[in-house]
Amino acid sequence: MERGTTQSRKYEEYAYVLDFSTRGRSKTVRGREGVIVTALGEERLTLLEVLGLDESEFEIGEKIYIGKEGRTKVQSVLGKLDYEQISDSAQTELTNVVSTIVTNNEIRFVNYINNAQPLTPRKHSLELIPGIGKTYLKVIIDEINKKKFENYEDLESRAGIKEPVNHLSKRIIEEISGETQFRLFVKK
Repeated sequence: MERGTTQSRKYEEYAYVLDFSTRGRSKTVRGREGVIVTALGEERLTLLEVLGLDESEFEIGEKIYIGKEGRTKVQSVLGKLDYEQISDSAQTELTNVVSTIVTNNEIRFVNYINNAQPLTPRKHSLELIPGIGKTYLKVIIDEINKKKFENYEDLESRAGIKEPVNHLSKRIIEEISGETQFRLFVKK
């Protein structure tokens, strides 16, 4: 991978708040206390533990800037969390946040579908997305060969896949929660 491509960027710019505690203890850094935020990174879709600035206030579902330069509410990103480490309320909120990310990054996910490749001669990566079996797969590939999909609406009308955001979100949640070993969207 060459430097400077979005693929090689190790650090998230933005994350969405899943849960926070104004007087919390870090799960990733021993002895760290303060405003502890559980968040989901927008780009790599990884669960993160973030240390908020003492006076900062957060809202569930809020998009926060966690990049290197010019943070306003965040002191530092403490580390990555496993699904098992996050609170029940964070797990519950995950569905909404993932759905928001998939909705707000339409081009990225439509491009994924347009460029998805077979994993093996018998299994295509798109088949790992809930709701896409052999029948839909054939329709999707036939349609892509005619003309790439432009957006979710196009995917819905030409391939007949109802609510693509839900299918993609479901897959991402399976990856985050560890229900599946193979990852299409969530980066380690």
